[in-house]
Amino acid sequence: MNLHLIGINHKSAPVEVRERLAIPEARLPEACQRLARHPGIQEGLIISTCNRVELLAATPGATADLRGFMRDYFHVNAADFEPHLYEFRERAAIRHLFRVACSLDSMVVGEPQILGQVKEAYAIARGVGAVQGNLDPLISRAFAVAKKVRTETAVGSSSVSIASVAVELAKKIFGSLRGKSVYLIGAGKMTELAARHLIAHGAGTIFVANRTYDRAVQVAKKFNGQAMRFEELYDTVDRADIIISSTGAPHTIFRREHGEKFLAKRKNRPMFFIDIAVPRDVDPELNKLDGIFVYDIDDLQQAVTAHVADRRKEAEHAEQIVESEVDRYLQRLQTLDVVPVIVSLQDQFETIRQAEIDRVRGRLGKLSADQEQALEALTNGIVNKILHMPISSLKTAARDPQSTTMVELIRKMFKLRDEAETADKPANETEKPSGEQS
Repeated sequence: MNLHLIGINHKSAPVEVRERLAIPEARLPEACQRLARHPGIQEGLIISTCNRVELLAATPGATADLRGFMRDYFHVNAADFEPHLYEFRERAAIRHLFRVACSLDSMVVGEPQILGQVKEAYAIARGVGAVQGNLDPLISRAFAVAKKVRTETAVGSSSVSIASVAVELAKKIFGSLRGKSVYLIGAGKMTELAARHLIAHGAGTIFVANRTYDRAVQVAKKFNGQAMRFEELYDTVDRADIIISSTGAPHTIFRREHGEKFLAKRKNRPMFFIDIAVPRDVDPELNKLDGIFVYDIDDLQQAVTAHVADRRKEAEHAEQIVESEVDRYLQRLQTLDVVPVIVSLQDQFETIRQAEIDRVRGRLGKLSADQEQALEALTNGIVNKILHMPISSLKTAARDPQSTTMVELIRKMFKLRDEAETADKPANETEKPSGEQS
């Protein structure tokens, strides 16, 4: 199996680039299926969040055209996103996946949301058959590593999230959040989390609008808030001081002309838009209006800086855990590659041993039980001593990145068939072991 990962994230690309490649959750199953069917790809996983879009593929050959998939699927010009892409293979791809799951590659290091998002992406890909035998153990191991990092470090302590950062920004604008009204647009987990943070800091009335009204009602009940119909959005959003928007719409839903009307109705009392959607829900032009403050997902990075120093030491410890776990996983993979060769080698020598005993049995005459036992012990001992060195070398090679060379050398030296050839050969077709005489 070969691993190949490409993607963009908040470090490599601004939000205006990321939003062009974002995949809504409803389209993720179909996207995963298309990725797994793309030429040269056996299995595939797609992680699409507000901060990253990544494609992970297991390929039978050394390369797969993941860039071609991106061009075809997103209908974009390669030149537009190529400068922002990062690419990892094999060990580097495993390391990156582990770091993402551990929240070491997040905008807010240690935030807990990304692990849940990776798990959702995995469940979707597995559900449509895009993740199977090769990627399944790798992704499961990533979850185990994330748990280990959470258990053995304090990287997630005093949890900082996009939601908590948004609260900090709101407090800078309004001073106090006491009694401020909040309008949630889109009833996703992130908007709910932001609402909880705002209420904890004194926010008052909560309004909730969602394209599915029943969902808006459910979320509003959690906060003793008021559900609003989505079609009444533009007539009601001016009631709020703080608007948190995350709709998944393919284009902006709030433009400059909307902002002007809101300010007129509010008599120029300020409004704070927290746009955590990718693609963005709020046109940046609104930020040019006096009295309206717009922060998108990239703007939140500035508020994170203050928390970085506190977590740097714990993050360094977490990075060491990740490196160690990558080594362990690779050693396990290499051991799995070596085991079939060892078994095949042992089977071949056992066939030779039995054939030689059968060949000379007629000349030995009838043997007693003790003699039979002695013959078995003698021939087994010879075979085990002959195999000791090559098997030891194979086991040692399993811990070496260059193990493939040793495996192929042993395979050719003893003319061992690979698993595919053995599986394809008819059951009644046997091959004379080397050394057997007629």
